[in-house]
Order: sequence, then structure tokens, then C-alpha cells
Amino acid sequence: MNFNFEGLFSFTKNIFLKIGCPEKDAQTATEVLLSADLRGVDSHGVARLSGYVRLWEAGRINATPNVRVVHETPSTAVVDGDAGLGLVVAPIAMQIAIEKAKNAGTGWVSVKNSNHYGIAGHHAMQALKNDMIGLSMTNASPLVSPTFSKERLLGTNPIAVAIPANKEPAFVADMATTTAANGKLEILQRKDEQAPSGWIQDSEGHPTTNPYGVKEGGALLPLGGDREHGSHKGYALGSIVDIFSAVLSGANYGPWVPPFVAFLQPDPNPVGDGIGHFFGAMRVDAFRPADEFKDHMDNWIKRFRSAKTTPGNEKVLIPGDPERELEQERMKKGIPLLKPVEDDLRTLGEKFDVPFKF
Repeated sequence: MNFNFEGLFSFTKNIFLKIGCPEKDAQTATEVLLSADLRGVDSHGVARLSGYVRLWEAGRINATPNVRVVHETPSTAVVDGDAGLGLVVAPIAMQIAIEKAKNAGTGWVSVKNSNHYGIAGHHAMQALKNDMIGLSMTNASPLVSPTFSKERLLGTNPIAVAIPANKEPAFVADMATTTAANGKLEILQRKDEQAPSGWIQDSEGHPTTNPYGVKEGGALLPLGGDREHGSHKGYALGSIVDIFSAVLSGANYGPWVPPFVAFLQPDPNPVGDGIGHFFGAMRVDAFRPADEFKDHMDNWIKRFRSAKTTPGNEKVLIPGDPERELEQERMKKGIPLLKPVEDDLRTLGEKFDVPFKF
């Protein structure tokens, strides 16, 4: 069943208000969360709303954080998120990176003491309206085994880069450094479907298609799936995200990153504060005139769109195309929710006396 954007937005914002978020923060958190549903990243949208609420109930999310810069230079900063919603902390930190870029040409911000921040692409795209290139990454709960290991030491650790163009839509790459994000497994579980080969290994390190494989002690696999298909490269990318986001900021890294689910307790001997993020903003005109660059981005995009296709394929896509097209469609036709997600939201609404009727 499809639900209109305005109704879902109002419902979600009211839930954030009910847990004590100030009006502005509730608005920001809802914008970030719903952007995932609009862009087709359903695993990071309203399906996660109850997860944030449970973290708040467990005392692991501060609904009224004092997000602040604790160290900085003209072009860099470390931000302490004060255990706030990552959905709120991340946009603030990205804006700090943008303001630094306005003054210094580039801005770089590493964040500690935060929580899950939604989809990486939303934060990177904040830079676009300033004629800047945006970069966004975050570490996450340890569900991923490095190549040749059966231990879970890394998160899905996404990377997003947003690059402005002129007449063409922006180039927006937003990807996990694993073959698939954990949220994709949650969707398969709700649909009662098997996982594709190369997504997961079981607790002994053997390949499996069981969508519950991670819950049963297995692990997600780095991008590539196995060594023969380049998983060492996915492992390296995930490691870079972990180091930039956490070792650099003072957040928890590797196996010490706090779990998203509230029923699992964080490591009693942490190596840092909360979850970490990393953001970058680069003024295009710090390199060449912005209009000149954007005209050449148009040319780049058009040339790749016109590339000859392989049999059975109609066109070559530019990163960001599927999400942008889906966003336009869902704004018109509504956002589809799986029945378990719909039921979860109704239960949440009853709990906080926020009607799920629209």
C-alpha cells in the first residue's frame, strides 16, 4: 500500500516531538528519514523509526543534544554530537563543513558521540546548492567480516559524494562498502525471500543465502563478496570510512561501534564516544570557475548517457538517476510500505497517541 508523503511526514515528525525533540530537530530528523523513502532506500526510512525510539527509551539517544565544535582550524573541525539523533547531528556537522569551505575553499568535519544518521547521500547533497562538492561517510554497527575473517569488525560504512552540474541533474553516488546493506536483509526477511549469493557468510565463514544469517552469528561481506571478486577492495574502503569517521574524531571504531538495535548493549569498554561520521565540502571555484566546471559536468554526464549499451540494456545510468526518478514518482504516487512496516508504525502511533490515519 502507498502512503502520501505529507501524511508520513506529519506522522514521523509528531513521533520525534513525542520523544522530546525540539520543533526544529524534529523537522530536520523527519526530512532526513523521509528522504530515504522518497529515494527508494527503504531500509533507512520510516522502517527505522521505531528503532530510534527504542534507542531513546534505552537512554542511548539524547533528544535535546548540545551539538558543538570541540576542536577546529580554519578548514577543519571535530564535532561532539552529545549522543543526539544522527539524523540531527549530521546536517549540523555538514553545514559546518560548508561554512568552512566558504571561507577556506574546503571544509572537513569529523564527528563523535553520534548515532545512526540515515542515508549518506542526503548529507552530501546539502553542498550542492552552494556550488560545492559534498562528501559524507559514517561508520556503523560491526556486522561485516574483513576478507579472510569470520569475525565481525566493520559496519556497512557508506560513502556518498554529490557533485553539481548545470542543466543536467547532479551526480550523486551513495553506496555501502558491503555487497549489500543490512537493511536489505531486513527487507528480505519481511518478504520471506533468500539473499543473493555473495551477500552473507555464516558463523563459520561459509557462504549462505539465509537472510537471517547475520542474526544467527554470521556476517555481511565486503563489497565484492570474496577475494576472487575483489572483496579486499571493499574491505579497504570500509576501513577508510571507519578511520576517517572514528579514529580521527574520537568515536568508537571497528568492533566497539555501538549496535543500532536497542536490545544489544554497547561494549562495556569503549574506545571512544558513540558513532562517528565524516563530512567534506569543496568549493568548486576553489579549483576552477563554477559555471565552467558545471558545463563540463553536463558534457561528462551526456557523454556517459550516450554510451553504447550491452545487450538487453536500454541506457547507461548516471549515479543518482534511479533515486531521483523514484523520488519524482513517489512524490506523486505515494511511498509504498511493506505490511510489517505499516503494522510497526501503527503500533508506534498507538503507543504515543499519534494516529496513523491519512
